[in-house]
Amino acid sequence: MNTVTNEPSQTYDFKSVEARWRDYWRERGFFKPDLSETSKKFYYLNMFPYPSGEMHVGHGRNWLIGDAICRQLMMKGFNVLNPMGYDAFGLPAENAAIDNKTHPKKWTDKNIETFRRQFREWGVEFDWDRELATCEPEYYRWNQWFFIKMHEKGLAYRKASLVNWCPGCETVLANEQVVDGKCERCDSVVEKKDLTQWFFKITEYAQELLDDIDKLDNWPVRVKTMQRNWIGRSEGASINFAVDGHDESIEVFTTRPDTTYGATFMVMAPEHPLVEKITTDEHRADVDAYIEKSKAETDIERQHTDREKTGLFTGAYAINPFNNEKIPVWIADYVLMGYGTGAIMAVPFGDQRDFEFARKFELDIVPIIQPEGDAIVAASMTEAYEAKEGVMANSGPFDGMPAGQETIRKFIDHLEEKGWGKGEINFRLRDWLISRQRFWGTPIPMIHCDKCGTVPVPEDQLPLELPEVEFLGRKGLAEIPEFYNVDCPSCGGQARRDTDTMDTFVDSSWYYMRYMSPHDNEKIFDTDLVNTWLPVDQYVGGIEHAILHLLYSRFYTKAMRDMGLVNFDEPFARLFTQGMITHKAYRCKNHNWIKFSDVGKDETCPECGEPLKVETHKMSKSKKNVVSPDEIIDQFGADTERLYTLFMGPPDRDIEWTIEGVRGASRFMKRVWNVIDIHLDTVKAGQGKAIDDGKFGDAEKELWRKLHQSIQAVSQDFDEFHFNTAVSGLMELTNAIYDYVGNTDSPQPVLLCQSIEALVKMVSPICPFIGEELWQEILGHDNSILKASWPEVNVSALQKEEEEVIVQINGKVRARMMVSSNDIQNQSFLEEQALGLDRIQEQLDGKPPRKVIIPPGKNMVNIVA
Repeated sequence: MNTVTNEPSQTYDFKSVEARWRDYWRERGFFKPDLSETSKKFYYLNMFPYPSGEMHVGHGRNWLIGDAICRQLMMKGFNVLNPMGYDAFGLPAENAAIDNKTHPKKWTDKNIETFRRQFREWGVEFDWDRELATCEPEYYRWNQWFFIKMHEKGLAYRKASLVNWCPGCETVLANEQVVDGKCERCDSVVEKKDLTQWFFKITEYAQELLDDIDKLDNWPVRVKTMQRNWIGRSEGASINFAVDGHDESIEVFTTRPDTTYGATFMVMAPEHPLVEKITTDEHRADVDAYIEKSKAETDIERQHTDREKTGLFTGAYAINPFNNEKIPVWIADYVLMGYGTGAIMAVPFGDQRDFEFARKFELDIVPIIQPEGDAIVAASMTEAYEAKEGVMANSGPFDGMPAGQETIRKFIDHLEEKGWGKGEINFRLRDWLISRQRFWGTPIPMIHCDKCGTVPVPEDQLPLELPEVEFLGRKGLAEIPEFYNVDCPSCGGQARRDTDTMDTFVDSSWYYMRYMSPHDNEKIFDTDLVNTWLPVDQYVGGIEHAILHLLYSRFYTKAMRDMGLVNFDEPFARLFTQGMITHKAYRCKNHNWIKFSDVGKDETCPECGEPLKVETHKMSKSKKNVVSPDEIIDQFGADTERLYTLFMGPPDRDIEWTIEGVRGASRFMKRVWNVIDIHLDTVKAGQGKAIDDGKFGDAEKELWRKLHQSIQAVSQDFDEFHFNTAVSGLMELTNAIYDYVGNTDSPQPVLLCQSIEALVKMVSPICPFIGEELWQEILGHDNSILKASWPEVNVSALQKEEEEVIVQINGKVRARMMVSSNDIQNQSFLEEQALGLDRIQEQLDGKPPRKVIIPPGKNMVNIVA
């Protein structure tokens, strides 16, 4: 310390500080909770990562958030569980292993070790004794066990299904993995293929999954809306249209049975099984060609609303049961076999897509609702009439009835009475296809026997492990005879193991329960611990998991509840979805993406000199805009990266990474260090002593009030995930301390001590290395700052004797006045005082104002002149 020059006696050496504390918390077991202590428990969990290589600073965001929250909760006295695991199976690891000519297990283990190193560098801690990886047999054994239980309950079944098939990778692809009709990895043209696949019957829980969204009070509205839409409950009717000249009928589901009189044609998905039966010889060749063309397109591509409408007449006609008229049956790729019944009754009057189709192929349009005013004539329509207002027309006995729910109910009653169909509730949600034709996944524990059918692997033979063979690249288990050749466990005869592996979403649908007893070899998890510690108190992850992972986890929880394994309905009590960190990316017209660190200030290509196009994207290796944590930690320190990551913007929004922001965070770290080092003697003189705020002067009162305002605001910001404003509050408190010591000849030791120590406590969850260094090495405490109590607000310190009130005229500040805190809520008093100010009277020129507005809680008077 140099109190003469106000210069620090020692500079902030982040490298030595961070090296000293990097292993401190782990070695002393601070993050290993006693699960038997449940009086003040808290289960915090980040969605476990896919170990894909090396994390960049964007990946760090949710881990740094989580570590800060857990440290603050521990200081508040909570028994915090924050475990760690790896979502380690899946196609990306298998493809990376192929590219790197290694086994996916070796590739995955190497990446997990890299993750461990990076967490250590960041100072991010977990209960490492509970670490798990889904690719380990001790974990996926229980995937298999629960699959068998699902099969016993009828919730796992096998059926033929039309899927996206990549002939190059030889596996099923999700729609998202198909780009322009080709596999995103190998560029093979994707085919539609009928395969016998395993499914989980998630639709059994569709209504409960929908209803229980209302229980998720602490989930983002956006996520809940996405899940409601994905489940997609529809109320309507199922109607059967007989096919003229055939014994077949076409079943459709519609939410608007009241429009059936306006059905002038039918449209079936090209894959519909009736297409082959009802297509006439005259049209068969064209229909077959159209079907083949449709197979090359994904469901997403087929449903684009702005694409050109295509379709073919099958030559067949259906009979509209309501008016007994023949209507043509078409096929078109915008109708999907996987949605509804795979067929629709087309009502071009009331549906825009049907309207465009009818106009293109010159099909009839029949107005069946007439609004008030001028009647709608089909020939003059330029778009469909999709409103429900008006009265029924051209609808037989229903003419003149008001369009709407009451008339819909009458249509349903009528068709049920006639035997043409029935009222029905439908869901967009489809059963979960879990089969994958790859090696790197959980083997499905089923055996196929010609005599006994499909039987499960006996439980005492679990886990059914992946074979220890030289990795075969693109080939799955179907290429390994020593794996699939087996004796039937029922009859002893020759049989064949199922060669599919499970979708990796199976692995992630229950891992949060396994953390309670991750190494238990006797049961899937400790039910008593799970029922005590779950639901997870706080779950954090990306918005991209809003539907599949979160929905599947909710389904698993309900299925486990019904099997008596758990006693709760929902897995996650509170959910937060963090935004992405983006970064500038540079594209050259000649050399494509250029590594951002190779670009100079002139933003030209270092190879050809061409001006670069600057874009902002999420960080990715392909766009060469990845920022490595190692570089930031080496240059500025892990605490600086942690601080900047939490300060850069609201954590639920996407935000751009800038090196200028990192430098600003580094400067703040030095300011905190310096103010303590310079005034250390004064601070230590105040340690262990009670404060007497009755002897404060104005400067002391101001700092005392600012301190407790900061404690209140920062505590609330932590609770609400407003970390950027929490950091801002810490910066303001630091500035207030500097102002106080800079403008006071003799700083009050107890006040300065309490302000400094509260600042260090509140900084420490975000910046644990400097927090621990200042607390123990500089301030001299003999235990970890994690054992210190989080600062508490002194409510009396927040009270002001007087408060400033701004006075505006027509939105411009014209005066300020000091008002007693006792009168600050008295609006008539504020108005009288503001209008009595000489400067305000001059501005008003003695005229009365048109209006006076006093916003509640704003310390402001708005005068409208």
